[in-house]
Amino acid sequence: MLDLPTVGQLAPRVDTRLVRDLEKRAVATGDRESIAVIAPFTGEQIGSIPQATDADVESAVAEARRVQGEWKRLTPKTRARILGMFHDLLINRADVAIDLVQLEAGKVRTAAFEEVFDAIATTRYYANTGPKLLARRRRAVSFPGLTTTYEYAHPHGVVGFIVPWNFPFTLGISDAVAALMAGNGVVIKPDEKTPYSTLFAVTLLEEAGLPPGLVQVVTGAGDLIGPALIDSVDFVMFTGSTEVGRIVAQQAAARLIGSAMELGGMNAIIVLGDADLDIAIPGIVRAVFANGGQLCIAGERIYVEDSIVDEFTRRFVDAVENIEMSTEFEYGGPVSSMITAEHLASVQAHVDDAVDLGATLLTGGKPRPDIGPWFFEPTVLTDVDESMTLCRTETFGPVVSIYPVPDVDTAVAMANDSDFGLNFSVWTADTHRGVEIASRLEAGTVGVNDGYAATWSSYDAPMGGMKQSGLARRHGAQGLMKYTEPQTVSVQRIGPAFAPPAGMGYERYQRMLGRVLKLVRRLPFYK
Repeated sequence: MLDLPTVGQLAPRVDTRLVRDLEKRAVATGDRESIAVIAPFTGEQIGSIPQATDADVESAVAEARRVQGEWKRLTPKTRARILGMFHDLLINRADVAIDLVQLEAGKVRTAAFEEVFDAIATTRYYANTGPKLLARRRRAVSFPGLTTTYEYAHPHGVVGFIVPWNFPFTLGISDAVAALMAGNGVVIKPDEKTPYSTLFAVTLLEEAGLPPGLVQVVTGAGDLIGPALIDSVDFVMFTGSTEVGRIVAQQAAARLIGSAMELGGMNAIIVLGDADLDIAIPGIVRAVFANGGQLCIAGERIYVEDSIVDEFTRRFVDAVENIEMSTEFEYGGPVSSMITAEHLASVQAHVDDAVDLGATLLTGGKPRPDIGPWFFEPTVLTDVDESMTLCRTETFGPVVSIYPVPDVDTAVAMANDSDFGLNFSVWTADTHRGVEIASRLEAGTVGVNDGYAATWSSYDAPMGGMKQSGLARRHGAQGLMKYTEPQTVSVQRIGPAFAPPAGMGYERYQRMLGRVLKLVRRLPFYK
């Protein structure tokens, strides 16, 4: 028996009463099979949630749709005020939210803090910018003075969110905030392993003034209720694997509804010969091992120019061997627990496969049950080639491979030689050159001298993946407007467009119109 603290000792701001109250918020219309929720730090049960049914999903969507009819009629400024209240409440209750994330996701406190801060900052961004982005816009026309055209942004109706376990607070609520700002109702299906973060956020939203019922949470296995959710809503936001994303996209397309997705990644890090290793090494350690590598934007491939590869490798391995791992609810190192025993076994299998096929294990490579039941050592490999699973397949754990390259062109080519293009980074003392190299990389976000935090936290800029790493974007104007349907309304004066005035034939009208259009082209809004 491991000498580990109890769940009650682990999370001082989370008690049984809070957990039970959150469980009551999950939609379930009758007796349902229970799913145990386990604390990864200890392997102990926290509580249980109902396995929702298709009928539960349909009920949740119907209720969200009913309340959404009133919500969409509120002005964007009114909706923004409610989200602003949620922002303030979340700041005040941040310690509870961080405890919940640690408890159910097995995260170190630094990673849990990043999640909660992200939800706060995303909410602030959309509360501040949403009213302007959603406002009616005047559009240029072919016949100035005769036609006036407006563009409106209408909500889809009810948006369904299918949320993964690795970022239960950020992905459970930050995306939903944008959909709510746009005037939609929301139905969220959190991962069954990490439901409490989403349920807690919904509690705070309603405390802030969100109409009860506008946000619904259905719990349970995605393969059992995901199809019913996609069949019931008007738009789908999915974050998860590329394999499942294809299924979700196909089902949404069959109904002719929109979908947005953030999917898998095999993220590349390029280290140039002029990089300041005092800055690069701690930054890359964080970029690779944050949340134990269970991060869609974490680095899995490091390409280092030959001129510094030996020094980089030596210093990087030394830094990795000094990474702290713990189950404390205090701020510490970056490496979280693996989420389940099955995921731990998958990470181990990737490492074993690589070593068996000739990769060199520089450090790590084994579980650490002395820390917690599902911890895995930070692991660094070299001599990795195409025969090995982890060369092309996302490990999603604290594992990274180093590849020497002769020059930057080779590094760019190797980084781009992937089906995925989510988040890359470039490390160099010459930031102008770094930006030029970044623009050549086939990834939705690229950091120069930063692994992921700078791009992710630039909330006014879009975030998402190229290739098989996703569709559409979160953050920025695109992250809000994807939850709307554009509508064009035109007012025509003095006869129909493209029709000659009374008494003028089409041939004369054509010549006159040609002269007029040449003049119109010089107007400011045509330039």
